[in-house]
Amino acid sequence: MLQVLTEDQCYALLGTQEVGRLGVNADGHPLIFPVNFGLDGTTIVIRTQPGTKLTAAEQADVSFEVDEIDPRSQSGWSVLVRGTAERLAGRHGGEVVLRTLARGVAPWAPGEYGVWLRLVPQAISGRRILPGELPPAVDERAYL
Repeated sequence: MLQVLTEDQCYALLGTQEVGRLGVNADGHPLIFPVNFGLDGTTIVIRTQPGTKLTAAEQADVSFEVDEIDPRSQSGWSVLVRGTAERLAGRHGGEVVLRTLARGVAPWAPGEYGVWLRLVPQAISGRRILPGELPPAVDERAYL
């Protein structure tokens, strides 16, 4: 059974995870980067370092996706956020960083991660797949 999630349900699910995928365009190609993140209200906060990801994301339209899948029960959910990424700076940026640090956002990968991005959502959507009646089995011979 496929269930469309409300905006509130999407944000609640995002708040249960620490790792998502940031989608950007760089040199004319779509790229996807795993990132750890935190929420500041409805704003997604990502701690990163200088490089392709930051250059492509800063002041750009980006996508951000988080999901959780359980293969045993064939269930799970996915949330997709589309928005604009911007570097956090100034007093306001410092306040967001402090709130995010208080929630325990820390990079998993080694290295310097002193740059903070916020993704301001423009659209959010989500789907949940619940265990239920499975579709009929596919006869593999039909495709040979």
